[in-house]
Amino acid sequence: MAASLPGDDRDDFAQALRGLTTAGSDGDLCGPFVRAVGVSGASISTLGRPLGSQVVCASDPVAARIDEIQIDLGEGPCWDALRTRRPVLESDIRRTGGDGWPGAREAFRALDVGAVYAFPLFVGDLGVGSVDLYSLPHRQLSLVDIEDVTVLAAIASRHILRRALDDLDTADEGIADGPHSRREVHQATGMVAAQLGVGVDEGLLVLRGRAFSSGRSVRDIAADVVARRLTFVP
Repeated sequence: MAASLPGDDRDDFAQALRGLTTAGSDGDLCGPFVRAVGVSGASISTLGRPLGSQVVCASDPVAARIDEIQIDLGEGPCWDALRTRRPVLESDIRRTGGDGWPGAREAFRALDVGAVYAFPLFVGDLGVGSVDLYSLPHRQLSLVDIEDVTVLAAIASRHILRRALDDLDTADEGIADGPHSRREVHQATGMVAAQLGVGVDEGLLVLRGRAFSSGRSVRDIAADVVARRLTFVP
């Protein structure tokens, strides 16, 4: 294989920039991030209000699982990035520790991921979500990498907000249904709340607790609840 030339990385970024800028209403938003900085994968999620929490796109199953873990647990670098509006860079997830998001950190290690990076997505004062990148080997992003991803994240933020506005007529909240839809989670949360006579926030906590204790995702547990294979009693 030919050795990389000094201009190759900038060519990759230029192509990623063009691809993301022209992505349109149904174009690939995650692939350009992978190409720009040569990471193993990327995922984009909306987080919290007003768009709801949902994986919008993922370059591969591991990337999707990284975001799903954080949404299920309500913790992780994506939430920190959105809250602080600053990148969160964990260059060696297997060796570094910390007080923040212990559940997500342990789940990442179980995926055999070496590094995780989260960049906030926002438009003006409106928080949109986060783009998460991962690397199988541990790796530090360079300052140029961080600047490049920040530029791409600003473009992705506008795409996601535009798609959400376009989908208002067909979606109850945020981005319309897709391969990572959490519609069943919302339905199951309401069903569990009704079964236990509690509020929806408590219903979601019950789903999360069952998922954590069984080693399954919240979406899997929700599917069982909606299909009435699983019920909760007071």
